Amino acid sequence: MSTNEIAAHLSRIAEALERLAPPPPEKPDFSSADAFVWRAAGSTFHPVGKINRVDLALLEGISLQRDILFSNTERFARGLPANNALLWGARGMGKSSLVKAVHGALAGAGRLKLVEIHREDIEALPDLLGALAGAPFQFIVFCDDLSFDGPETSYKALKTALEGGVEGRPANVLFYATSNRRHLMPRDMVENESAHAIHGKEAVEEKVSLSDRFGLWIGFHTCSQDDYLAMVSGYVRHFGLDAPPDEIRAQALEWAMTRGARSGRVAWQFVTDLAGRLGKTL
Repeated sequence: MSTNEIAAHLSRIAEALERLAPPPPEKPDFSSADAFVWRAAGSTFHPVGKINRVDLALLEGISLQRDILFSNTERFARGLPANNALLWGARGMGKSSLVKAVHGALAGAGRLKLVEIHREDIEALPDLLGALAGAPFQFIVFCDDLSFDGPETSYKALKTALEGGVEGRPANVLFYATSNRRHLMPRDMVENESAHAIHGKEAVEEKVSLSDRFGLWIGFHTCSQDDYLAMVSGYVRHFGLDAPPDEIRAQALEWAMTRGARSGRVAWQFVTDLAGRLGKTL
């Protein structure tokens, strides 16, 4: 076979391989929506047409948490320094609702974007940050219900992406996460590590230090009865649910008792039931 024939043969092989290779991912159009869901498989951004959120004014009983996160996000939206935030604590107290509501209150100019990353994609967070770096927008990367169990090591990717590494976090990106756990690890896992590892204290510190990468720790605690009733009243007023206040109060307390909990989620579930019984839409 001559040199020309070999070259032609190799050229045909190269062309065939190019046809088999998947096309490069399309460049995302971040101006098409205010929020996106990012999926590691294919590195794609899916625009969210209607974001599942409530108005910031409707979030009762968490005014301190609201003010802290709003101020941090507002500074970031203006291009000023701001911190990554970990919203941790009691279930159903509005952690993820607050993130989405704050974004909604500040997204009016279209420059602030919300990008949700699923827990199982955290290991590919550096790829996501690379895709956002340099874009003419400010991005809140949001992971809901973030935690780590057992021997998994994906938390190391998160540690590096948040603060470590040569490149560091892009200036136009903040990372917000919610979790029921202050240190993102179950207590028994931390205690186990401390008791059984050869260098127990060092092993624990490596895992617990992940939460140190968040400049803001915003705690959410089980609400009082007064806070719970204030949440119910706020929803009732906003949606114009017409029923005697004493009846609503008694029914709301009974609802919480049957659930064995008081929280923003329980208040919303009661109001949803009340609206259905009154024939009203929310």
